[in-house]
Parts: sequence; C-alpha cells; structure tokens
Amino acid sequence: MFHYKPLTDNELFELTQAGDKFAFEEIYERFNGLLYIYACKLVTDKEDARDIVQEIFVYLWSNPGIKIKAQLSAYLYTAVRYKVFDWLDKNKSKSNYLRSLENFAERGYCITDHYIREKEFASIIEKEVSLLPPKMRQIFEMSRQQHLSQKQIAEILHLSDKTVKKQMSNALKVLRLKLTSFISIAFILFIR
Repeated sequence: MFHYKPLTDNELFELTQAGDKFAFEEIYERFNGLLYIYACKLVTDKEDARDIVQEIFVYLWSNPGIKIKAQLSAYLYTAVRYKVFDWLDKNKSKSNYLRSLENFAERGYCITDHYIREKEFASIIEKEVSLLPPKMRQIFEMSRQQHLSQKQIAEILHLSDKTVKKQMSNALKVLRLKLTSFISIAFILFIR
C-alpha cells in the first residue's frame, strides 16, 4: 500500500487535484485541527469555526482546477481568513436586519398607528371647520391655512380688526367645544 505521510503538502495537493481520495484525507488530517484552531481565534462560535473549515475542505475536494502559487498551508490559512470575512459580512448583515426588524416591530406599529390617527384627526378638524358659518370659516381658513394676520384679513375682507378678532375667537371656541372630547381621547391614545 502506498504511504502518503512522507509526501510534501504540495505533492499531496497535486494528487488530490488528480482525484486521489487518500491524498485528500492526508491533507485533511494534517490541516483540519490547525485550521480549526485558527478559525476559532477569528470567530467566537466553535460550530461556526468548524463549518468554515469544512467549507474550505469541501471546496478543495470539489474543485480540481485550483491553482496555488505558494505553499498549500499558506493557501489554506488564507482561504480560512477570507471565509471568515464572508461569514462576518453575512452575520453583520443578518444582525443588522434582525435589529432593524426589531426596531420596526417596536416602533413601526406605533408610527403607522399615529399616522392614521393624525390623518383621522385632521379629517375631523376639516369637517368641523366646514360646518362653521361662512364668514367665520373664511376668516379662520385665511388665518390658519394662508397664515395671514388679523390685520391682513381685515384689509382683504374690508372688515375692522375687531370684527376679525371676534370671528377668530368665536371660531376657536366652537371648534374647541366640538373637538375637546376627541382631543382628550386622541391625546391618551398618542401617549400610549
């Protein structure tokens, strides 16, 4: 029977590339433990380190066209290091995704819920404003939507400042009365 132990790493590699299973087993015996220790220094989880090393050996066996320029040992250690980088990138993306999902689960519902409530509240306010007497509604909308001062409104509508002020005051009282109960409920729901 042919003995593989005296062969150099590169001789074993050449035999492995030719499909020699026993040469591959000898490479595995020589490097598995060392590569595992090396991988354990780079990743904290021993199972992950074991998986990384196994992937290197699977790749080595299933790709007979691999060309190495240096020693087999240097190639294997470099392969483990790059595989660890890939693993770290995947886990970083995975943990970022999980963190993002957690944040959405914690806050996403509230954001959506608050947005819907805000829209409902705005709709109710618009409805109540539309029910104001025409002149009062016009003055209120010019103040709140067009951001005009009472003096500007008075000039545009040919009214006294006092009339505009009184109409705004009445509009706010009416709206306050109609919306107080809704605002109380909405406030309680918003601070939840």
